[in-house]
Amino acid sequence: MSIDATTAVLEAVGAGEPASLESLTGGTYNTVTRVTFGDGSDWVVKIPPAHTPGLSYEHRLLVNEITFYGAAAAEGGATIPQVVHSELDPGAPGGAYVVMTARPGRPWSAVSGALTDVETRALRTEFGSIVGRLHGVTGPGGFGYPGEPLGPLSPTWREAFTAMTDAVLADAERYGARLPRPVDRIREVLAGASDVLDEVTRPALVHFDLWQGNLLVTGEPGARRIGGIIDGERMFWGDPVADLVSTSLFGDPETDLDFLAGYAAATGSPVVFTPSLRRRLNLCRSYLYLIMLTETVPRNSGPEVLAETWQAVAPRLVAALDEL
Repeated sequence: MSIDATTAVLEAVGAGEPASLESLTGGTYNTVTRVTFGDGSDWVVKIPPAHTPGLSYEHRLLVNEITFYGAAAAEGGATIPQVVHSELDPGAPGGAYVVMTARPGRPWSAVSGALTDVETRALRTEFGSIVGRLHGVTGPGGFGYPGEPLGPLSPTWREAFTAMTDAVLADAERYGARLPRPVDRIREVLAGASDVLDEVTRPALVHFDLWQGNLLVTGEPGARRIGGIIDGERMFWGDPVADLVSTSLFGDPETDLDFLAGYAAATGSPVVFTPSLRRRLNLCRSYLYLIMLTETVPRNSGPEVLAETWQAVAPRLVAALDEL
């Protein structure tokens, strides 16, 4: 089915006959296919699911993805895919899709076991530098998701973040998702800490899915580099601290010294983990963990995935809420 859908997209954009089509796994939402042409050029075709239940913020994700690649191109350089074709209307010939250039390399998560400590430290520093440059990009019209699934962009980060967390909590209630605390109590805790969000006055470019599966590593041993930053569909305009949730997924960003060194070199100033910044970090952690626990229901995750997600995420959500 994925190959047939990709073929329909290629016909819709008038592309020539591909030399090969390869379904890419690892994602949990979209259909993603690598297309190689006879001249050696590579595209990646991403097609969202049709009429599939999802979370409220997952509507019009392709708008976010296209926005991310366009906004990140100047600062992310060659690591950022270029959009070749796109269609946002699911009723158009070929449906909704985005076609982008393929970036070289394999997911960091797939090669991490083969990296030396020296290579890992160098990659973390390079990664921090790229993220620092991306965070220098400012949104054009407010805070929130460019696709506006929850309404227009908000004039303040507190308003946008409140709408985002309210939406995922409503999703949790609608789907009957298992959470480690009652929804009303979670909402109360988040609201009680939200005053600190007023510190954020610039809507920065936030990827919000910068775990190692979305970072491509290229090069031979001893010359490893980051070849690509992909899957920008979860991006929003907001607090740059939010990206520290996934850059050190389930870890402590304060101990990621190589990343922080690269980030400081790119931005001209170090990240200072003040009490208020830690509170903002825990607010963003809570949001991500709520998404991770709730999305298992509309995705019909099996018992094993449900158990693994609960074991990994629920205690961390409790810890973030307790700290707030």
